[in-house]
Amino acid sequence: MQRYFVETPFNDIGQCTISGENSRHISKVMRMTVGEEVIVVNNNTAFVCEITNLDTDVTVQKTGEVIPSSEMPIHVDIACGLPKGDKLELIAQKATELGMHALIPFSAERSIVKWDDKKGEKKTERLQKIAQEAAEQSHRTHIPKIYSPITFKQLLLIIPNYDAVFIADEEDAKQEIRTRFADKLKKVYDNELKSILCIFGPEGGISRKESESLLAAGAQTMSLGPRILRAETAPLYALSAISYEFE
Repeated sequence: MQRYFVETPFNDIGQCTISGENSRHISKVMRMTVGEEVIVVNNNTAFVCEITNLDTDVTVQKTGEVIPSSEMPIHVDIACGLPKGDKLELIAQKATELGMHALIPFSAERSIVKWDDKKGEKKTERLQKIAQEAAEQSHRTHIPKIYSPITFKQLLLIIPNYDAVFIADEEDAKQEIRTRFADKLKKVYDNELKSILCIFGPEGGISRKESESLLAAGAQTMSLGPRILRAETAPLYALSAISYEFE
């Protein structure tokens, strides 16, 4: 059953209007007819609805069936140092499928890529669309928020907003004795914390200076095993580990 996210709330009798690209997709691409059912997600809740009108916009009516939420019981935001090429698009798509709550790109010391305001706005819009499509495909009730790139100083300022903050430091992977990420997640689980921020560097990783600043601000390292992972692989590994622990 097709899933559509809408911002327009349902009215008092359980009707809602779907417009824009979603409306065109229903009528022109899927060629649905009156009486067929779709899933409409509004305010983080998924409702099974019946199509009652196919005009310029599409009108749907609640059937009374609510789809259980597939969201993680904990909010996990991903902060990535700006990587090269289309790696951020891959992260936005796959991390959404794995349960990411928000994506926060930041300009790291080792980031080769630089976004100006015009380029950043366009890229952010594309990433947001990728996240929405991935959320629909993976049957989520929340579309991850894709933030415009921030500076490293701004990243430090948001750390107090989270219950736990982890940084992926490749130097940690080189140690013979490492604290297992699973053990650190167990403490988060036992303490019933509600929000996690995971920070990853670009190609080349987080610099020593950045690592020291993050640790001083309250972050802690997370060990993702003995192998050095690519910038686009590490966030997906971490999300998978968090999903295993919490779900």
